[in-house]
Amino acid sequence: MKKTYPVEVDCANCARKMEEAAGKTPGVAAASINFMTQKLSVEFAEGAEEQAVMRELLRVCRRVEPDCAIDF
Repeated sequence: MKKTYPVEVDCANCARKMEEAAGKTPGVAAASINFMTQKLSVEFAEGAEEQAVMRELLRVCRRVEPDCAIDF
């Protein structure tokens, strides 16, 4: 399953770092952040629970940029 979420990120470099961290998050098969459109695309791994993965993804992304927000 693939979904797209609005994300608030302040700089392109942070978006790249968040994208790398998101791709390593358990339950995520693939992730990409488009800084220009402020969108996060997530492809969930087989059997992953969306809300649990997104909570972990937000926690991981906030390690890179503490004030980031993901609307899920």
